[in-house]
Amino acid sequence: MDSVLSQIDIDKLIHVGTEFVLSYGMELLGAVIVLIVGQYLIKIINRAVGKYLDRKDFDRGLETFVQSLLSISLKIMLIITVLSMVGVQMTSFVALLGAAGLAVGMALSGTLQNFAGGVMLLVFKPFKVGDVIDAQGYVGTVSEIQIFNTIIKTPDNQVVILPNGKLSNGAMKNITKEDNRRTEWVFGIAYGDSYEVAKETLTKLIKEDTRILQDPTPFIAMKSLGDNSVNIVVRAWAEKSELWNVHFDMNEKVYKAFPQKGLSFPFPQMDVHLQKP
Repeated sequence: MDSVLSQIDIDKLIHVGTEFVLSYGMELLGAVIVLIVGQYLIKIINRAVGKYLDRKDFDRGLETFVQSLLSISLKIMLIITVLSMVGVQMTSFVALLGAAGLAVGMALSGTLQNFAGGVMLLVFKPFKVGDVIDAQGYVGTVSEIQIFNTIIKTPDNQVVILPNGKLSNGAMKNITKEDNRRTEWVFGIAYGDSYEVAKETLTKLIKEDTRILQDPTPFIAMKSLGDNSVNIVVRAWAEKSELWNVHFDMNEKVYKAFPQKGLSFPFPQMDVHLQKP
């Protein structure tokens, strides 16, 4: 008796399986073919986009991001297409996905802002890896530009992580973007010393230093009459790689040259006059 029931169950199972294959077999076969062909096409498209970005000399970080985003988007579209081919109702699925996306977006609003900021930084390139920037109260060399954060190293080798959202929307100074930069000195001489001698001495020191550019022309002028000194301002241009060396070397040269020309560096002082009653 049990063997007869088992035979009936097997026959019923075969019958149901045959009907299922006849009804849905072609749809399943078509979905599998679309899935395989779609994955192959996604690889081809992704590879073609990568080659195009390479030819256009795009930033490597931007290239990787674009390829990843394109691949994920195409795969999601492929999955939705395959599910719809096998009869899955996509209307409620898409609505559920949209609601979940909205909830996640509200919960991660700051993260999404950083993500959007990272995209803006990679597209418009206000700075690149190796540039020195002044942003959000920090000065340092850019070591990495990530999707959500930018990492810089300060001159004393501290690592600072800056959120891309604030970095893309706030004020930022790229210190090393231009090849040439200007530096400024203010030298004080005592009242009674010759301003003409001081100016001639400074002009000679500037011309002797080949690292200082003559175009734009260096600028020397009497800046102010201070409480204890006559202040002379000097402005000159140099390549960014030599700027600070030029600045510090000039301080040393002036310190040695002024006394040789009879010029003195005044100290803060106060004259007190006593009157007898």
